[in-house]
Amino acid sequence: MRTGSRPELAQALAASLRDLRRAAVFSLAGALLVLAPSAYMLEVYERVLNSRSAGTLLMLTLLVAGAIAVMSQLEWARLQVLQHAAVAFDRRIGERVFGAMFDAALARTPAGTPQAMVDLQALRDFLTSPALLAALEAPAALVLLAVLAAIHPLLAWACLGGALLQTLLAWCNDAATRPPLQAANGAATISRQEMTDAVRAAQVVQGLGMQAALRSRWLARQRDLLALQCAASDRGGVLHALGKFAQVTMGSVLIGLGAWLLMRGELPASAGLVVAASILGARAAAPLLVLLLHWRSVVQARTAWSRLSALLEAAPPRTPGLNLPRPAGALRAEQVVAAPPGAPAPVLRGISFELQPGELLVVIGPSGAGKSVLARVLAGAWPCTAGAVRLDQAEVFRWDKSSLGPHLGYLAQDVQLFEGTVADNIARFGVPEPARLHAAAHAAGLHGFIAALEQGYDTALGADGAPLSGGQRQRVALARALYGEPAFVVLDEPDASLDEAGDAALLAALQALKARGATAVVVTHRAGLLRCADKLLVLRQGQVQAFGPRDEVLRALGQPVAQRIARAAGGLAPAAIAA
Repeated sequence: MRTGSRPELAQALAASLRDLRRAAVFSLAGALLVLAPSAYMLEVYERVLNSRSAGTLLMLTLLVAGAIAVMSQLEWARLQVLQHAAVAFDRRIGERVFGAMFDAALARTPAGTPQAMVDLQALRDFLTSPALLAALEAPAALVLLAVLAAIHPLLAWACLGGALLQTLLAWCNDAATRPPLQAANGAATISRQEMTDAVRAAQVVQGLGMQAALRSRWLARQRDLLALQCAASDRGGVLHALGKFAQVTMGSVLIGLGAWLLMRGELPASAGLVVAASILGARAAAPLLVLLLHWRSVVQARTAWSRLSALLEAAPPRTPGLNLPRPAGALRAEQVVAAPPGAPAPVLRGISFELQPGELLVVIGPSGAGKSVLARVLAGAWPCTAGAVRLDQAEVFRWDKSSLGPHLGYLAQDVQLFEGTVADNIARFGVPEPARLHAAAHAAGLHGFIAALEQGYDTALGADGAPLSGGQRQRVALARALYGEPAFVVLDEPDASLDEAGDAALLAALQALKARGATAVVVTHRAGLLRCADKLLVLRQGQVQAFGPRDEVLRALGQPVAQRIARAAGGLAPAAIAA
């Protein structure tokens, strides 16, 4: 996403340019002061040892001690400024990156992974890295080159030639190592994601005996990853050695060149000046050597920048949603056409129905009919390709989620709990309100179970709600959906993992929703929930086969189908299925 002509990442970094300029000034002063010990050494040899003056030695020692103290303060200030710039950069762009990553995950694109946060950290760390510090010292290198030119132009040209050689080696290093490093980073991301998925499904892996197969696949990826890293290391190692050779050799070259100029009478008759030229040349080339040593961090930062830029381009900022008061619960689906993100063809085609506040709709249909897609669209998790879902006349997907969220309850088919306490998960990781917390747990028939836990509502849960069972996780998720008495509730297969007691608690929760006037949509494969339904929607191949009051739909389905559903429901009166 570009604002004007500048990408978002560049804008966020541009806001830190003032800090970077201050750091560059500190770097320039510090890089010049770092020559103080060398100047002290030369002055001791030239002045003190010849004059035998203790006063001169004392004065020079105090001066160099002061210079070193100032240099240390400048180094501390430089690091503080860069750290501030890194933190400010993260604050400016971090929330946007998180939102883009989340939107990409909703859209089921490859960028919707935690790798985006790893890339953000890589950029933040680069702002305090030795590579950037070396780049900030480049102006000091130009000053030192100017001093060398004042001593003799040939010395400056020799130093510049060595610097250009090291620059060429750095460019070759980048060209040689970038492809394998980028491939290695991509392979590492895939391997890390596969390992995360395998660990999260450890019970399935163990039960199906898949551990050996997954380990073999991981080892194969690791071999490929290590081969790419070794290839990059081999190529970069040779160039790094050549760069080190050029840097060390340059000092000797400058001494030899200075001695030659001295013998020709083109320099003042001072051996100290020859040594000074060597020191100046080494300091001028030092930033390039540091860049060579830390070039991998430059490559990683550039790769992270490219990935984040692509993510932000692909997932532009959301337009501000509608901020409306608490809905009454009137729901209307208008010719909804929808599909999972990235799907080539729509799954739902022309779905239309209407519910009044307090009505409970049960959605049934065969597998693949589009029931879960409908649930996600009704909850505002996925957009409509065409048509609209309206809650109190406002489109659900465009409604600001932070505003709508407290008034909407959603239980997905795949239950997801998060690391935190039971209270945190039920209260949606907001500040738990005890009255609402207990009301939601009671509504889900879960309060007694939670109260029996050693730490009650403060019991810590691990990833995916461990160590709770599937049914317990589903009831915690149901309590989360009911937290705060939402006006509109969407439950996708809420009875999939429930036992008899859980089914009874669910039925009681649905009856309570109706009693307080909340609108509810329940997707199910089990007919037991029909006993509390006001309306029934039958989906088949993404289209409405039947919709209306429950008893009318059952009669329309025909006697055999109605009797089968009634027997499964176990609570419908025979009159309800009379032809």
